[in-house]
Amino acid sequence: MRKRILMIGTGGTIASKQTENGLKPGLSSEDILSYIPQVEQVCEVRTMQVCNIDSTNVTPEHWTILSKTIEEQYDKYDGFVICHGTDTLAYTASALSYMIQHSRKPIVITGAQKPINMDVTDAKTNLLDSFIYAADDESQDVNIVFDGKVIVGTRAKKVRAKSYNAFESINFPYVAVIQDGNIIRYIPTIPHKSRVRFYHEMKNSIYVLKLIPGMKADILSYIFKDYDCIVIESFGVGGMPESIVHEFYEQMSAWKEKEKLVVMTTQVANEGSNMTVYEVGQKVKQDFDLIEGYDMTLESIITKLMWIMTLPGLHFDEIKKTFYQTMNHDILFKEN
Repeated sequence: MRKRILMIGTGGTIASKQTENGLKPGLSSEDILSYIPQVEQVCEVRTMQVCNIDSTNVTPEHWTILSKTIEEQYDKYDGFVICHGTDTLAYTASALSYMIQHSRKPIVITGAQKPINMDVTDAKTNLLDSFIYAADDESQDVNIVFDGKVIVGTRAKKVRAKSYNAFESINFPYVAVIQDGNIIRYIPTIPHKSRVRFYHEMKNSIYVLKLIPGMKADILSYIFKDYDCIVIESFGVGGMPESIVHEFYEQMSAWKEKEKLVVMTTQVANEGSNMTVYEVGQKVKQDFDLIEGYDMTLESIITKLMWIMTLPGLHFDEIKKTFYQTMNHDILFKEN
């Protein structure tokens, strides 16, 4: 029996039309689907439009809409394909990995670098590949299908602004590739034993501070005052420059009493952080028992923290334990 797949449209380049002010989402899900009639040989598709926006404008509220929509339709379909703009696609894939956990049914997110109504476009291939993957018996969880590659939802990063191979999998292998309509799997699927679980809240009181050489320390007091969580993108494997250390210690001492969160990560995309390697990182981490991102992507760190901050009654040790718990392959390193 053919699989029933729900295609959910959100806008993005794949759905865009040319206007006098540039590309703007305007095609409906039905319009997009009409460009790949071959899908009838793969699965039965129904469509739904939840918004039609440029992905630059995506917010946590849109992630809530998607998680609620999939929960409402979950028992009616065998899988889901979400059409999305590429600019924030990795954030949405990470967010849904935490908002929809243990899904035995595949939730595939795709998009394109050029609109589907153009003569030369990657949209048709990406979309058809997504349905092929969503209709396969071994597929599950949240994944991105793009340029013939299947990337775990928590491991994707957009690394090219224009090229068709826009996304790479960071610190984790591709789940599979799709060639000529065939799925070649690199990682075997282990079916979930737990029931699917949905969450519909994300707390966005979070700030990402990217360190630069010679940074002034006065920015810290503002950020520490106005946000509940700060993610610090440090250099290399991780460290704190002397120019901001004193102010950082002042702010962290006050923050410890309020049980707010600071998470250290690296600006380097591949191979992850390890603050214990150098003196500039080791002392800061030990003094404040900092959470560290290790091999996680920035997108997964941010969205995981947004999800964790909505969980009721968690103290720091519980937050730390939850952060280091592996979800949809988001973290390999295990801290003792």
